[in-house]
Amino acid sequence: MSGVAERIEILEGDLTEMDTDAIVNAANNDLILGGGVAGAIRRKGGDSIQKECDAIGSIPIGGAALTGGGNLKARHVIHAASMEMGGRTTADALRRSTAHALRLASERGLKSIAFPAVGTGIAGFPLAECAKIMLRETCRHLAGETSIEKVCFVLYDGEARESFEREWKLTRAELDNRA
Repeated sequence: MSGVAERIEILEGDLTEMDTDAIVNAANNDLILGGGVAGAIRRKGGDSIQKECDAIGSIPIGGAALTGGGNLKARHVIHAASMEMGGRTTADALRRSTAHALRLASERGLKSIAFPAVGTGIAGFPLAECAKIMLRETCRHLAGETSIEKVCFVLYDGEARESFEREWKLTRAELDNRA
């Protein structure tokens, strides 16, 4: 666990304002930037992101794809597909898409990545369960070989931030007990 905890940060704010190597989009597997986080990314990042998504096409649920960041401060957007268009996120899809986003960032040599609470908006996934899954996958990834130095969880409001902070405290305690 040593070294992992210092590399995870939980913030309340606007994901689209993050100045990181990549931000993660809570994507559908058709990579259509419609509402929620995806819509905010499209509005602020510009049409070039959707055009790159269109060129990639559909990806498997649980997968991830990388595009440029358009007009965003972030250089890239990693589209983590945790649902079908108009569908719901499952725990397995969230776990796999989080792991895939982290792997993709590391394969590209990225140093910093910012995640939203994937699947908790339009897709209706429970916030506390989302925090648990995403934090555990992040710890698992950071414990291995990776280029990633900083993972930020950027939450849209105080309730979401507090939920992630609560789960982070439990996750750290559990990992410390195993060490």
